Amino acid sequence: MKVLKFGGTSMGSASAMKQVIAIVKSKQNGKPVVAVVSAMSGTTDVLLNAGVLAAASDESYKELLKKSEERHLETARSSINVQQQSATLSMLKKLFNEIEDICNGIYLLGELTSRTKDKLMSYGELLSSQLITAAFISDGVNAVWKDARELIVTNANYGNAAVDAALTQQLIDNYFIACDNAVVVVPGFVARNANGVTTTLGRGGSDYTAAIIGAAVNAACVEIWTDVSGMMTADPRMVPNAKIISNISYQEAMELSHFGAKVIYPPTIQPVMKKEIPVWVKNTFAPDDFGTLIESKTAVANKNICGISNMAKMALLSLEGSGMVGIPGFSKRLFEALANEQVNVILITQSSSEHSICVAIEEASVAKAQHAVGKAFEYEMETGKIDPLVVEKGLAVIALVGDNMKSHTGIAGKMFGALGRNGVNIRAIAQGSSERNISAVIAGADVAKAINVLHEEFFETTYKQVNLFVIGTGNVGKKLLGQLKQQQAFLESKLRLQVNVVGLSNSRKMLINEAGIDLNNWEAALQGGQQADLNAFINTIIDKNLRNAVVADITANDTVAKVYDQLLQKSIAVVACNKVAASSAYSNYKKLKDLSREFNSPFLFETNVGAGLPVIGTLNDLMSSGDTINKIEAVLSGTLNFVFNNYDGSRPFAAVVKQAQDEGYTEPDPRLDLSGTDVMRKIMILAREAGVQLEMEAITNSGFMPASCMTGSVDDFYKAMEKEEAHFKKIYEAAAAANCKLKFVAKYENGKAAVGLQHIPAQHDFYHLYGKDNIVLFITERYSQQPLVVKGAGAGAEVTASGVFADIIRASKM
Repeated sequence: MKVLKFGGTSMGSASAMKQVIAIVKSKQNGKPVVAVVSAMSGTTDVLLNAGVLAAASDESYKELLKKSEERHLETARSSINVQQQSATLSMLKKLFNEIEDICNGIYLLGELTSRTKDKLMSYGELLSSQLITAAFISDGVNAVWKDARELIVTNANYGNAAVDAALTQQLIDNYFIACDNAVVVVPGFVARNANGVTTTLGRGGSDYTAAIIGAAVNAACVEIWTDVSGMMTADPRMVPNAKIISNISYQEAMELSHFGAKVIYPPTIQPVMKKEIPVWVKNTFAPDDFGTLIESKTAVANKNICGISNMAKMALLSLEGSGMVGIPGFSKRLFEALANEQVNVILITQSSSEHSICVAIEEASVAKAQHAVGKAFEYEMETGKIDPLVVEKGLAVIALVGDNMKSHTGIAGKMFGALGRNGVNIRAIAQGSSERNISAVIAGADVAKAINVLHEEFFETTYKQVNLFVIGTGNVGKKLLGQLKQQQAFLESKLRLQVNVVGLSNSRKMLINEAGIDLNNWEAALQGGQQADLNAFINTIIDKNLRNAVVADITANDTVAKVYDQLLQKSIAVVACNKVAASSAYSNYKKLKDLSREFNSPFLFETNVGAGLPVIGTLNDLMSSGDTINKIEAVLSGTLNFVFNNYDGSRPFAAVVKQAQDEGYTEPDPRLDLSGTDVMRKIMILAREAGVQLEMEAITNSGFMPASCMTGSVDDFYKAMEKEEAHFKKIYEAAAAANCKLKFVAKYENGKAAVGLQHIPAQHDFYHLYGKDNIVLFITERYSQQPLVVKGAGAGAEVTASGVFADIIRASKM
């Protein structure tokens, strides 16, 4: 014999019921089938709302019942042959008359007791089960309706009645021994007590009905038919990449169900688990899908984690004080007080010192819990032996579930590491000795991020998703977005990384799309975005709370640099092409570096020095490996190197500078380059990364620009350079006469830094530095005889964008 249970959506319409009939017929194979059915979707809520309205003397309950009656009648007309409809329609009208009589009584009394509520809600299943029985018969199936109240007996705990297992077993045995029908339809959820009064089995009780009958008749299998293709590794509403769990153990299913997985009801598994009867979760609307098979032992090996679940709207109660230490029975009093108020404890954790204990409960039970605990420990609180109860709301419990965790080390470390890297703070932790479940209490606002992070860590072997926000869409920003588009397939196939650009902003417009911005059409999409507002953009990034979030600043804007601290404190990585932050006051630089370490949020700025060259990365590697930086000599301005490599007096100095700007080598204001200010910033950043506390004021700058060129607008700057052409020609000729080249050199040694224009002879490492190239010489304890040299293109949108790109990849792996 097989027992099949069909949920509310499976019973929700005439077409759905036809699908149910087809499924049941396919399962017969000459053996009887028991079909346990729920109420039509939404009906239980309608009945409960009608009762509540009636108790409040609100006559609108009649309209609710009228609509529900019409829905059932219309479903009957569409499901049953015309010749056979009359009896069914009469039966449905009779039941709705009874429902209305009950609601009228509630209306007159002005109260809705638990007993009456059970009676009222039972009609949902009584209606649907008799309706589909008639549909079976209309389709030629030898079906019979059997009232569950004649099979299942409970106590009088209305709303969540406990089953009398022995008497129920006897009644089921007696009925099925004599039954010769091919299909027996049973209403789920409903039962009766010893006095024949209707009771209900609590939330998800129809599953429980199926399990009780399945266990009693030793069914070959209990099938739970719903509107999803089985249990999933996570809630698909939160995790788009959630996967179907094909095989799972009873214990794993119980854990997932307890912590919020809605496909099955936790007590469902208990009756069948004792008899090792498989439970198969299937999809009514996709019956060929495998679904989820729940057994005593799963057929899938090497599966450490089977799923991730969560419970929202939780609260944490914390009790602590010296009066708790070494006092036997303290915990007993706490749990007894909570139990007396019907407060369900979800999670428990206690420090080994016995100085504190905390429990997680549903937020809705907080008031009852506070009253119960306050009363139970009134004396201890008044005498100061324990502190007043601390209540934290707005929390959630997440749980990692899997039978094989106990035989694999590092699962907890992997879980907490992944959460920590994404800034998810853990308030409490619990793990049973069976090691089947690791639970953590976190902020409710972090649930979606936490579930996605854990799912990515344990289930998604395909790729890791990075959510990228880009500020600045000028030359470098455009190149970056082009490179991201070009490398999408490579990143996914080779690095298992999906860079999802979810936010763009420039000085005019901003756009955020959590699903991802199409890089084929980003310019038009941004143009259609909102008016740019940096604070709103940053607040949205923080509020979205996306996992693996990275913000790339590709501006030269000091206002943008001032928000880095807000992002780092929320564990959002910052990739800065913008040099403002790293070259700001040392106290701010150190603050950002400290925040990066404290909140596990990468703060990377490789392109601040040398564009795409691995200058800062190389320096960091030297320092991390224990080397000491004794001296740095460098040509750090691609702009100045380009200018002096192309200026020979044959054309104006101003024209060469303009060419450098037109080709994208200069800062937006070229005076930052030509004045040496940009080079000062860069050597200061390198010195700081080498562990030196250095400010801009301490750097010597031997500049070459006349004062007349450094005032006014950029246009004024070019006009002034034209007037000072003789000055620039004189500088060039002096170097040429000495058979030297002009290079603007930065130097750091013994805690001091200096920058300035120098004559470089032919034998010097800097002499053969062409175009816009940069070069950095690191003289260290290990590289004392021959310096470590980093050399290559140090300016240009393409190479700078590639450096930002590399930092984004690096941030995603940290």
